Amino acid sequence: MKRIFLAAVIATFAAGSAFAQDASCETKAVGKDGKPLAGAAKTSFMKKCTMDTCETKAVGSDGKKLAGAAKSSFMKKCQSGA
Repeated sequence: MKRIFLAAVIATFAAGSAFAQDASCETKAVGKDGKPLAGAAKTSFMKKCTMDTCETKAVGSDGKKLAGAAKSSFMKKCQSGA
C-alpha cells in the first residue's frame, strides 16, 4: 500500500513539473537578438531544453541517478508529458 501511495505522489509531482517545464522552456526560447525562436531552431531548442530538464530529475528514491531501463522509462514519461 505504501509503494502505491509513493508511486502516486511521485507521478503527481512529475506530471506537475512536466507542465511547468514546458512554460519555462517556452520563455527561454529566445535568440541572441532577443526575438523569439521559430521553426526548426525552436523545435531543436525545445527538445534540448526538455531533455536537460528531465535529465536533472532522473533521480531514484535513494538519491542516486537513474540508469538503464529505469532512466529510459523515466525520460520517456517525462518528455511525453511536456
